[in-house]
Amino acid sequence: MTHRPRKGVWLVGWDPEDEDAWERYGRRLARRNLVLSVLGEHIGFSVWTLWSVLVLFMSPDIGLGFDAGDKFLLVATPTVVGALLRLPYGFAVTRYGGRDWTVFATGILLVPTLLALYFVQRPGTPLWVFLIVAALSGVGGGNFASSMTNITALYPQRHQGWALGLNAGGGNLGVAAVQLVGLTVISVAGRTHPSYVAAACAPVIVLVALLAAWRMDNVDAVRAAPGTQREAARDQDTWWISLLYIGTFGSFIGYGFAFGLVLQNEFDAGPVDAVGYTFLGPLLGSVARPLGGLLADRLGGARVTFWNFLGMGAGTLLLLGAAEADSFALFVAGFTALFVLSGIGNGSTYKMIPAVFAGRAREEIAAGQDADAAFARARRLSGAVIAIAGAVGALGGAAIDIAFSLSYADGSGSGAPAFLAFLGYYVLCMVLIRAVHLRRRPVGHTAPADRAEAASHV
Repeated sequence: MTHRPRKGVWLVGWDPEDEDAWERYGRRLARRNLVLSVLGEHIGFSVWTLWSVLVLFMSPDIGLGFDAGDKFLLVATPTVVGALLRLPYGFAVTRYGGRDWTVFATGILLVPTLLALYFVQRPGTPLWVFLIVAALSGVGGGNFASSMTNITALYPQRHQGWALGLNAGGGNLGVAAVQLVGLTVISVAGRTHPSYVAAACAPVIVLVALLAAWRMDNVDAVRAAPGTQREAARDQDTWWISLLYIGTFGSFIGYGFAFGLVLQNEFDAGPVDAVGYTFLGPLLGSVARPLGGLLADRLGGARVTFWNFLGMGAGTLLLLGAAEADSFALFVAGFTALFVLSGIGNGSTYKMIPAVFAGRAREEIAAGQDADAAFARARRLSGAVIAIAGAVGALGGAAIDIAFSLSYADGSGSGAPAFLAFLGYYVLCMVLIRAVHLRRRPVGHTAPADRAEAASHV
């Protein structure tokens, strides 16, 4: 990238590893695209998690008296759809470009938003209609994969932990934002106007789509060679990292969808209390995600993720104790800690992806392969793995919602069986990191961040 890429349908010749060009103009171009990518992902998360707020309004007061099982099903449905869409979304951005795909993926969010606005205050609407609308809201979950794949191509490897963490954290804030909107609606208009929550999303969707069309770029570096996702799917590291991401992002999004319902079932909290506490955890967890990426840049992704899972296990034990003691305050504090830790783990786990493939590229270069080709392949594979891991991790969120549904199904009002299952999975993730990543022989690096990553054997 010895000269500024030509402006047009695609920016040609983009190479973020060219330090001179990066300092002259690359950093500014990447930052502009990052800001708009965050906005697109943010509203995508808001629409994806819209039903985590709408179900808290559903009561006989507005002619929608669904039981706990129905409500958990409504929040699990968009989780599953969003997870399944992450693979095609991750591929689509490599074909259509960051700008074009962001415009489309943002604009299409109007469909489930307007449908929710129409149906959510129509008394007597059957459950199956809401399930269809909730499933359509799942398109918001796909935005994460396309956005992260695009940012991976825009930033040099040495800055990807920070950039990916900021991109994902800003997007994750959409969970807290829509819950804060729900709290505002309840406080101002009362608990009988859920349609106002959906109405607040619609103008934001239009604004973000227009900004993306105006200021984002398509860059050729994001293009993936045919079969890149298949190649990534055959790589065992893809699946090890995906299993870890179930524990981090699966926890974040699963808890984000279910927290309000858990408070209602565990402590008989009313809609005002449930919504009032649910936004804080996702807010702090989103803010913590860039911190996880930054810590991973400095200390190594595997090391940070290992200690993070240890903390999540301790937080889960705290929840079990709080539920046994019937302590609402301690329960909320424990859940908030889990949100923060899941956010840190999201950032550190995703940093492991480019680090693993960059390490392989250096090994290939040491064996005599062309440096540009090796690092270009590493970036393409990193983007494909981000889409796969994001899809698998989001399915973990659906598993959490289903676990809660089964746990509360017996009418005992206790989520202890679900929390014990989560605790077991966190321990499994610690064993996996120790066995697969922390036991690897370090690869020789030169940059300080790379040496730290090698010290963690990633």
